[in-house]
Amino acid sequence: MGESALGKTLTFRRGVHPHEGVGEKRATGAKPIEAVPAPALAAIPLLQHAGAPCKPLVKPGERVYLGQKIGAPDGFVSAAVHASVSGKVKGIQPRIIAGGRRVAAVILENDGLDEWDPSLAPLPEDAGAEKLLEAVREAGIVGLGGATFPTHVKLSPPKDKPIDTVILNGAECEPFLSADHRVMLEEADAVLDGLRLAARIVGAQTLLIGVEDNKPDAARSLQTAAGADARVLSVRAKYPQGSEKQLIQALTGRRVPSGGLPMDAGCVVINASTAAAISRAVREGRPLIERVLTVDGEVGEGKNLRVRLGTEIGEAVACCGGAKEGVNKIVLGGPMMGQCAYDLHTPVTKGVSGILLFKDDAPEKPLGNCVRCGGCVNVCPVGLMPLTLYALARKGFYDRARDAQHLMDCIECGACAYQCPARLPLVQYIRAAKGALRRAQAR
Repeated sequence: MGESALGKTLTFRRGVHPHEGVGEKRATGAKPIEAVPAPALAAIPLLQHAGAPCKPLVKPGERVYLGQKIGAPDGFVSAAVHASVSGKVKGIQPRIIAGGRRVAAVILENDGLDEWDPSLAPLPEDAGAEKLLEAVREAGIVGLGGATFPTHVKLSPPKDKPIDTVILNGAECEPFLSADHRVMLEEADAVLDGLRLAARIVGAQTLLIGVEDNKPDAARSLQTAAGADARVLSVRAKYPQGSEKQLIQALTGRRVPSGGLPMDAGCVVINASTAAAISRAVREGRPLIERVLTVDGEVGEGKNLRVRLGTEIGEAVACCGGAKEGVNKIVLGGPMMGQCAYDLHTPVTKGVSGILLFKDDAPEKPLGNCVRCGGCVNVCPVGLMPLTLYALARKGFYDRARDAQHLMDCIECGACAYQCPARLPLVQYIRAAKGALRRAQAR
């Protein structure tokens, strides 16, 4: 596996090494975080997380404080949303978010005062696990790596699934993205503090930090902040190294069972930016109202930006010199798992780890036929048969794909589609099949 300054470089079986964006990733990784000015008008979607949408807590004409809760979770798997500016509620209107979904959003007119909600306060140093968990819940923190699963749910495992290890995910394996890289460099103390707080909540004694070997400066930064209670480990720069199950396997040797969750392996995994948000929620009483993201691709200059939630992505792009001529594709997140945006008016939400602009001027080619090369099987990090799942999904045999081919274990990383010489939309069909099964189960 090779050696690094942190010892053996760890990894998982299979995966891919995307070449696109490598140079850009190195370039933006050296760019310090810059703050984007608060928007004059913020559109705060009431769905910025995995789970149920929030219920609005404000009405048109009301004045709100910065950080005030404006959307209440509707169910356990949900996360509160807060005002990212102080000012007046203009209305509750539909907005299109990443992936094309239309959701209700609270529209706030910024008064420019940035007057914080006076009810927000830090927790005392001796706060117990229940109080810490409540602070995470009230702050509306979700997984900021892109999955947006509510963090308080992740930190609430059943009593029959004890957690002994909390892992900090510092892989950031998607091409182009370097936001977490900069957070680990510039906010290492907050990242480690959030990791320790998460461990206190779940009662874990072991703290592991996995950083890809293409970010040695971030590894050194975290090593300095870690002390004796946390171990920084080097993992190979490979996609999808940042997937929870693959990172657990690389760092601990444990395998999450089929159909299981990280808690079934005694682990909880949190993203570096998520850990920093946990620290701010506890130490400063600050809810999640902004995030760091990378803007790159066909723009004047790639940058890492701190952006208020509800800001139009076009405002972030403008801070990078604007879009180049001929741009016709916007990806929110990374190029492997990100979702397309409709236009530059799309609001920044909690799950937007990157804004990537591309020119797609290649002539449209018809899809080829599967040549049975086995490439998709060789790279699948879960060990599935993507070509078989694709064939079953195309024919609508969803139950068979689930029961005989472990459809629901697919992490939708897209490694199979990336590897396919016929350019078959493997992961798209698999994702559609999983969605159909979930909808059928919900009825």
